[in-house]
Amino acid sequence: MTAAALALPRVRRALVPVVFGDGPALERFALFGTWERATPATLSRPTRPTVCVVTELAEKDRRPGHPTRRGGQAQYAYVQAAIAAARAGQVDALCTAPVSKEQISRAGIPFMGHTEVLADAFGREVLMLMDGPRVRVALATNHVPLVEVSRLLTVERLVAQLQLLSRSLVPVVGHAPRIGVLSFNPHAGEGGLLGREEVEVITPAIRRARRLRVDAHGPLAADGLFARVNDFPYDVVLAMYHDQGLIPAKALDFERTVNVTLGLPVPRTSPDHGTAYDIAGKGQASSVPMVEALLKAAQLCAR
Repeated sequence: MTAAALALPRVRRALVPVVFGDGPALERFALFGTWERATPATLSRPTRPTVCVVTELAEKDRRPGHPTRRGGQAQYAYVQAAIAAARAGQVDALCTAPVSKEQISRAGIPFMGHTEVLADAFGREVLMLMDGPRVRVALATNHVPLVEVSRLLTVERLVAQLQLLSRSLVPVVGHAPRIGVLSFNPHAGEGGLLGREEVEVITPAIRRARRLRVDAHGPLAADGLFARVNDFPYDVVLAMYHDQGLIPAKALDFERTVNVTLGLPVPRTSPDHGTAYDIAGKGQASSVPMVEALLKAAQLCAR
């Protein structure tokens, strides 16, 4: 998927790629054989396409679709090497390929996702944004169990997220974005009959954000809002939890929706899908999601 995307002329015209990965695994692709070689210790700001060799895994640990403990550790090492390069100013943006949370965790590394690791590495409050051609959806909470979502929703947190979302999207949409804020409970809580989160947290947060000149509206019932996708009234939507936002975003355009992390000092993008171990190494994976993610990273750098 990554090699196929980087082989396209329109992608290569947009950026100078640096691929962090396993040396022997990358040698399988003829494309990378013509690139400059480096390691995390020798990498400098590249002017030509470069392969940064982070690991030299044994053959049994790099079989496509057959994850191992060392393979899980390696996935995490690639992410950390790319982050270090970004912090050192060696790269201008990050575009991360899918990794397996399960396999990294099985390798003994607590890992809930790229977004959380990036927030910790850069010491920033961040937002996950699914940026699609038809809708943009940001998440108030990311990779947490549903039973914990209500506890994590606070007025202060939502206000800060709405400010970050508004500020980050101005250069993207060209004006202060109109933000739709989703409810937590069915039917936007029915005035407290179906839950108190709308009354006690979400509505007060919207009111406070509006006083801070954020163009926020809601709380809005998700089922009714996403039924209006052909006449969508908002530049972006803030969803309260993972599936509430990601299901409609991916259903509307799975291949071209890009995961963007807002709030970092460098752009970070990713395809909106997982590892797909069942088809790994079979040449069946579409390169379109990675193409879109790479081009989005380049666009964000330009902006």
